[in-house]
Amino acid sequence: MDVYLAIASRREVREYTDVPIPAEIVHRILDAGRLSGSSRNTQQWEFVVVSDREALSEAVYAPGNVLGATLVVAIAGSAFALDMGRAAQNMMLAAWNDGVGACPNGISDAELAERIVGAPVGIVLTFGYPAKPRDPSARSADEWSAKAKRKPFDEVVRDA
Repeated sequence: MDVYLAIASRREVREYTDVPIPAEIVHRILDAGRLSGSSRNTQQWEFVVVSDREALSEAVYAPGNVLGATLVVAIAGSAFALDMGRAAQNMMLAAWNDGVGACPNGISDAELAERIVGAPVGIVLTFGYPAKPRDPSARSADEWSAKAKRKPFDEVVRDA
C-alpha cells in the first residue's frame, strides 16, 4: 500500500468483527512499534498484549473499544508521550496495511491500568477487523484527504 494512501484512508475503528487477527499480522503490528524512533533511541517502552480486556476496559474512557477488540495493546513504560505516540501511529498504520482497524484509547484510571499491565500505561490501542470494512483503493489519497473530517489545510499550515 502507498503510505500516503494508508495515512489518508485510515480512520479510527471502534467496532470490530470477531475474526481473529493471524499471529503473523499481530507480530508485524507489534514489530512496527518496536521499530519506531524514540528520544536518543532509548526505547523506554513495552508493548503489552492484554488478555484481561474486561479489567482494562474499566481503566479507559471508551470501555466498548477494549471489550470489542480482537487485540488490545498497552504501550507502557517511561517513554516520553511523543515516543509512545510515534510507536502507536506505526502500529496503527501497520495494522491498516493488513486491513486491520485500530483506535487509540485514553487512560481514565492510571493506577488501575498500571496494576493490570504491570507498568505505567501511556496509551491503549485496540485492533480488529472493521465491522464496516473500508477499501483504501476505492479512492485516491487526495480524494480520501478531501473527504476527511479535518480542518482545512490552510487553517493548520502556515509559514513563520
